[in-house]
Amino acid sequence: MTEYTPKERLYRALRKQPVDRMPAVCFTQTATIEQMEASGAYWPDAHADAEKMATLAEAGHTVIGFEAVRVPFDITAEAELFGCGIKAGDLKQQPSVIKHSVKNLEDLDKIKEYSLNEGRVGLILEAIKILSDKYGKELPVIGSMIGPFSLAQHINGDAWFGNLFTGEEIVPALLDFCSDFNVAYAKAMVENGADTIAIIDPTASYELIGGEFYEKYALPYQKKIIDAMKELDVGTVLHICGNTTNGLAIMDKTGVNGISVDQRVDIKTATGNVENAIIIGNVDPVAVLWNGTPEDVAEASKKVLDAGVGLLSPGCGIVSMTPSANLQKMVDCAKNYKY
Repeated sequence: MTEYTPKERLYRALRKQPVDRMPAVCFTQTATIEQMEASGAYWPDAHADAEKMATLAEAGHTVIGFEAVRVPFDITAEAELFGCGIKAGDLKQQPSVIKHSVKNLEDLDKIKEYSLNEGRVGLILEAIKILSDKYGKELPVIGSMIGPFSLAQHINGDAWFGNLFTGEEIVPALLDFCSDFNVAYAKAMVENGADTIAIIDPTASYELIGGEFYEKYALPYQKKIIDAMKELDVGTVLHICGNTTNGLAIMDKTGVNGISVDQRVDIKTATGNVENAIIIGNVDPVAVLWNGTPEDVAEASKKVLDAGVGLLSPGCGIVSMTPSANLQKMVDCAKNYKY
């Protein structure tokens, strides 16, 4: 069989085409302290400096061996663009949203004029360009963004779920706004060199909102992004936290190439619950990758591979204190696996 470049291999794997072996990639947060020490690019500076962001993303490839480069390392840049207050984070912790910006339709009107070149969103696009210029011919360049449901919740705050249940008019308006932004942002990522888009939509979890609300308030808006990327022949991966087992068939309706599942999902059951997407995951990022040994990682990886996972990857974002040796073992397990 033909030996593919990492870029070709992931392209084909996401589209269920034959490949020589499994790609070794991570669609969730990749940075660790050991990578920071090796590259000289540290949190929190690497969240707000395009060169440092690209340097730390590169370490996922040069230090760990992931066959892709991915930015950013958090899911708050989008909310910050729209006026939300952000806690900067530190060496170990990612930034978080601490203040929200939209209570009503009048507030929403105030944030509708924005530029993708502003703030950290602009810096992320710049980092993608840096990585694409250096690695884009050989390696996949993954642009990651928060999904529209979770972005709406970030912007609307604690009132969001109450507004869902009472059917407030802010809900569809904000979801339309966020998904339109997501499409524009994804297209800008592609223009800067991204060939794969990861959509991280944690609060759209089946565990939180159930199937009926997911189908009404998440599915159409996620699909809007995925449809736009299909037109550009760009691969897409959707990651939602929690036990999404019973919601996978609905998530599959988005048309996404890959669905990333967390460690609470049984892989064999998951693969039976989807018709179109491949299942990605789901080595436990805490118990195994952070707190385990390379031997534990090998055992857990074998279990996931034997269950029929499409791509071996962490079940969620990598904990910053995770040892490189554990991640390298997971990478080896993926590289040595042939479908």
